[in-house]
Amino acid sequence: MATADFRDRLLQCLGGDWPASPPLNVRMRETIQREGFTVHSVFYDAEPNDSIPAMLLIPDGVTPEKPAPAVAVWHQHNGEWHLGKSEPAGLAGNPMHHTGAALAKQGYVVLCPDAQCFEERRSPHLKNGDYERFEFLRSVIAGKCMAWKNILDMRRAIDFLVSRKEVVANKVGCYGHSMGSTHTWLVGPWEPRIKCLVGNCCLPTYAGIHKEHLLHCFPNFIPGLGQYGDTPDIAALIAPRPLLLNFGDQDRGSPIDEVRAAIPIIQRAYDSMHAGDKFEAFIEPNTGHVLSETMWQKTLGWFNRHLRG
Repeated sequence: MATADFRDRLLQCLGGDWPASPPLNVRMRETIQREGFTVHSVFYDAEPNDSIPAMLLIPDGVTPEKPAPAVAVWHQHNGEWHLGKSEPAGLAGNPMHHTGAALAKQGYVVLCPDAQCFEERRSPHLKNGDYERFEFLRSVIAGKCMAWKNILDMRRAIDFLVSRKEVVANKVGCYGHSMGSTHTWLVGPWEPRIKCLVGNCCLPTYAGIHKEHLLHCFPNFIPGLGQYGDTPDIAALIAPRPLLLNFGDQDRGSPIDEVRAAIPIIQRAYDSMHAGDKFEAFIEPNTGHVLSETMWQKTLGWFNRHLRG
């Protein structure tokens, strides 16, 4: 299927066109001083009557007069609905995933929003996975899916970042681990203002999901898409913008044989645009579903190369 045709089919399966963006209606909450940066707790509107809580990390020395590149960090799932933005912001959770804080210490402005159903976006009526399932099914009834809503929310995160005078608006990237990686290749085709993308440990193909009987998180499932393509075809739509995907060869969530088959699909899309060097896939041997030191160094190098160059 031609790229343009697949893109149209993908949008149709996701749920259709994106609505016009309402005003951001930004509300600032408390600030927390950390070593090397300040954390600002904020709200902004994704849709009318739908506010997104987020953490904005501003490095010391970055001001409207001295702006810096920015990275949006999409948090993981891991069945930890009580964690969202606070983990990458370095305020809770596993230090391995305090990636937003680490990027802020490197001089990047960072935005860490809560995904739907996580942390401050949980429900008082349904618990954790039950609420996530409810929201997925509610979106299906409306002719959409959770991925559509996630993409809409991420596009609003970019609206917020580029509105900030501390940010160099044409130097914005995004990073995510696990579900955050899924969010990275989901939003990439629809958000050209993201100039550089890194996904860590998640490109489960439908073939791999079915073969291994995987119960993956809901954003991976786009109704009807299987008749037109698979998840690598979505990632391929990001070309020619720089994309790095990291994998562990022992990661059961992304069966490595399917990953190895997926990589050439994405590479061909980049090669067809004479941008073969803008895509890289790194597979670390004897490694599972983690952010290893090597993966992290590759991530930092990718951002420094494409957002600071």
